[in-house]
Amino acid sequence: MRHDDGSAGDADYGRIGTGYSAYRQPDPRIGARILAALGEARTVLNVGAGAGSYEPESRIVTAVEPSASMRAQRPTHRPPAIDATAEQLPFEDGQFDAAMATFTVHQWADLRAGLAELRRVTRGPIAILTCDPQRVREFWLDEYAPDVLAAEARRYPAIAAVEDGLGCEVERIRVPIPLDCIDGFNEAYYGRPEGLLDERARLACSAWSFVAAPVAQASVQRLGDDLRAGSWDARWGALRSTPSYLGSLELLVAPAK
Repeated sequence: MRHDDGSAGDADYGRIGTGYSAYRQPDPRIGARILAALGEARTVLNVGAGAGSYEPESRIVTAVEPSASMRAQRPTHRPPAIDATAEQLPFEDGQFDAAMATFTVHQWADLRAGLAELRRVTRGPIAILTCDPQRVREFWLDEYAPDVLAAEARRYPAIAAVEDGLGCEVERIRVPIPLDCIDGFNEAYYGRPEGLLDERARLACSAWSFVAAPVAQASVQRLGDDLRAGSWDARWGALRSTPSYLGSLELLVAPAK
């Protein structure tokens, strides 16, 4: 569906995305993996571009983003994003050397159609940063907000569905999440749990918007109580000094045609 600000899919970024860019900065270590996956591509299409995270400065990037709220948050030094959806890309066949899609395929209204379009307009590799739905609920947050992670796991497509939509087998790369990760998705707070007590940080993770406010607040209350009591640290405190975390984050790389 299309929301009032043009958002496509199931998340209304006109409502939840106004402060997104303050909490979802591109982490350079994750960005380096995406850049490597793009190979030597000169022209790159970024679909579901949001505010422009992970767009490589060294390439000629064309961004597509249906949400007006997200387009407005793009840095001024980047070209404006085109108002379009993944399912109807306004480009010629094979127009781009490579394509990328970060934290977006789970929000597309028609995954198969969007991936087919991505493949149609791209002659080179395609890099998709996403999460493996089978691992989402292994994160400690499931102890406090099971409804949130259940919603997230339902939304992320199975890897097999991505391969089916692209028409090829993809290389799966598990991406370590740094302890000081500046891209504030849920697992980025694995060793900094206090960060999830911030409502604005939670709004930058769309899965929280699919849970009723009283349920979300009860989850946050339990987490806060356990942090104050030391119960969280008794179970997971070692994560506070763990340099990186292998969670559900994966980079899927489809080869050139």
